[in-house]
Amino acid sequence: MSDTMCVAMNPEQTIGTRAFGRLQRFFREASGIALSSQKQALVASRLRKRLVHHRLPDFDAYCDLLLSPEAEEERQHAVDLLTTNETYFFREPLHFELLADWVLPSITRRPLRLWSAACSSGEECYSLAMQLDHVVGREGWDLVGTDLSQRMVQHARRGLYRQARLDAMPRHFLRSYCRRGTGQYEGYLLIERALRERVSFLQHNLFDSRPTLGRFDVVFLRNVLIYFDAAAKREIVLRVIERMPVGGWLFIGRSESLQELDLPLRAEGHSVYRVVSA
Repeated sequence: MSDTMCVAMNPEQTIGTRAFGRLQRFFREASGIALSSQKQALVASRLRKRLVHHRLPDFDAYCDLLLSPEAEEERQHAVDLLTTNETYFFREPLHFELLADWVLPSITRRPLRLWSAACSSGEECYSLAMQLDHVVGREGWDLVGTDLSQRMVQHARRGLYRQARLDAMPRHFLRSYCRRGTGQYEGYLLIERALRERVSFLQHNLFDSRPTLGRFDVVFLRNVLIYFDAAAKREIVLRVIERMPVGGWLFIGRSESLQELDLPLRAEGHSVYRVVSA
């Protein structure tokens, strides 16, 4: 084995200052997220496997590959690996209670449309779909889930999850909409096919202004704004609002805030807003 191969497979390979700066610029352009210097070790741990895969000696060589014109697929790999995907069914359950008891009954147009933005692996989408099916019925609504990561979009479409972190899911939803795995799928659950087919999953960058997604009555934009500075956060929310009517409902994470961003929104409760002007 050559010296280059040995270096490429070194599990302790670190990122030099120059290479990390190049990766910071790449990820900021691809996602809008600024990687702080404190993330340097984390970035190295997530991307080392790509050095091994391509048999590269160091992160400088990986940056050369990543930024070459023909490396579109590798850029998607890098974005997938650097994107944080932390979610579970019925996360922040108060939002789902408000949706069922307050928001959905207030919307009379059909089909009503909902968007789960930055939906990660899909648990939020399927939680919304369960509430919609329970309150509205099997028809009369459209639900779109989007994420920057193509890997997460593919995971969400499959609808197969480990049987973990289900404490917040209502028991009757678990019985009605989930199928427990057996054999090789022991320890997993599968969202029922009829519900899976009611949800559309797409890859989408929140900074993309193209109107391909259509308009939405309700948007869940939760636990993603914390990764952006104030200017980027405002730009994202404005792009979301462009796809909503006056009176549309916006949910953000309960640890997030839109204060002092000068947005056409009225607070309706903690982390719940309505659009007040187009």
